[in-house]
Amino acid sequence: MAIAKAERLMNLALCLLGTRRPLSKRELRESIEAYLEAGNDDSFNRMFERDKDDLRELGLVIATVENMDGEVGYLARRDSNRLPAITLDAEEAAALGLAAKVWQQARLAGAASGALQKLRAAGLPEDVDPYEAHGALEPRIPVHEAAFEPLMLACRDRRPVVFEYRKASAARPEPRHVEPWALECWRGHWYLAGFDRGRGAERVFRLSRITGKVRSRGTGFTAPVPDVVTVRETVESWAGEIADRSARIRLRSGAGYPLRAKAVEVRELGDGWDELEIPYGHGLDAWLVEFGPDVVVLEPAELRADVVDRLRAVAKG
Repeated sequence: MAIAKAERLMNLALCLLGTRRPLSKRELRESIEAYLEAGNDDSFNRMFERDKDDLRELGLVIATVENMDGEVGYLARRDSNRLPAITLDAEEAAALGLAAKVWQQARLAGAASGALQKLRAAGLPEDVDPYEAHGALEPRIPVHEAAFEPLMLACRDRRPVVFEYRKASAARPEPRHVEPWALECWRGHWYLAGFDRGRGAERVFRLSRITGKVRSRGTGFTAPVPDVVTVRETVESWAGEIADRSARIRLRSGAGYPLRAKAVEVRELGDGWDELEIPYGHGLDAWLVEFGPDVVVLEPAELRADVVDRLRAVAKG
């Protein structure tokens, strides 16, 4: 029924835009098949008035004109329904070009290229090349994860998904039932924010840790979607970016460069080991586990215990 109504509205809009003179209700009814099948006049009049109001809500300007005989007609003049010309200066065109180049290696590359072609057709000056302006800048958002496309569509369509997810401290992936909210790229990695039904709380998932296929579920969302989804802030807190303390660790020489980049102090111990002081925030234990035998926590004791517990859980499988 939704398709039938959309087709009826499209036919009515084409009739009103294509005529050079006002068309009466009778003429419109004879021109549109759906109106011929409306049955009696009352049904047609109700359907026509609803369609006319719907088109006006969509932005179509419909004029009502009365002729010499007092008969009312309708038309949509092209000059009243034509969008103004699009004018872009060199800087605006360059910004659009850079935005399009971001997606050249992702699924949205075709849409970005098509948008620029439409701008060309709408009047973008030929001497302005949005791709070449500021050519020294080469923005890229890499999208290598197979989960990106199905999750992007699920976020758009508000459809729950199921996937296998391997935590940093786990040996095997676990199934997750998630209501996806938003995707965001941070420091070269894509993250999904959503409501984890199994845990009954908001969670953030790194796409590179999703294994297998992302499967959609037809049921609706059970948790309200927040107005603002703070993916980056959540990832920062879980990655130990927001820290109010420090920890001391032993790190094997030549290993753990991400840890060295964060270090407040580095001291050589000899025998192939260094001692580092690093910021200590929520989630640091999970991060340290990823470095395996190259890291030994010295202090605080609570962090050392958390890392040991995670390593034991991995060993048990």
